Amino acid sequence: MENDERIIAKAHELFMRYGVRSISMDEIASQLGMSKKTLYQFFADKDHLVEQVIRLEINKNTDSCQLQYQQSENAIHEVFLAIEMVEEMLKNMNPLLLFELEKYHPKAFQQFYEHKNKFLYQIITNNLKRGIEEELYRTELPIDIMAAYRIESIFLIFNPAFNQATGRHSLDELAEAITHHFLYGIATPKGQKLIAKYIQKQPKTSSIN
Repeated sequence: MENDERIIAKAHELFMRYGVRSISMDEIASQLGMSKKTLYQFFADKDHLVEQVIRLEINKNTDSCQLQYQQSENAIHEVFLAIEMVEEMLKNMNPLLLFELEKYHPKAFQQFYEHKNKFLYQIITNNLKRGIEEELYRTELPIDIMAAYRIESIFLIFNPAFNQATGRHSLDELAEAITHHFLYGIATPKGQKLIAKYIQKQPKTSSIN
């Protein structure tokens, strides 16, 4: 692995676990066993490094979404595959990460914002259309409204006020509960049976099922 890739990978690990603000360039250099001078040969400043870390996360998310579509049996199964991916990511993610990005690293946050409102919005829209065609989602759904609602509900768990109000639950528990609620709300009776089937197959590791 090249030095710049090693730096991005280590920064990604630290930012996800501890947040962006609390991790300095000194800490990243120390963790990698290199001098800060070497670090700055690859990244002009922390802003630049944060932007590259977010770009890495966006690319990973893009690849995962496309893979979930290819591997899924139907629209509901696609969502459950996404739940598995998101829960794995959230296990080691600091809930303040997005808040800190928006406040302290606006360019990196803009990258995330555009990915959320373009790529993820389209993925959700396509899933809704697919579910309607498969008779798993209700035909009268206002797709544009439901897509916007779904994308905002996904990221609700990172809202500091919401997170404080539901503090006894982990991020992955919150994401799972919100997703189940959303699916049941849009599903046909046929779709609801599938939802129950996939829930039964999920590992019983949370306190919300």
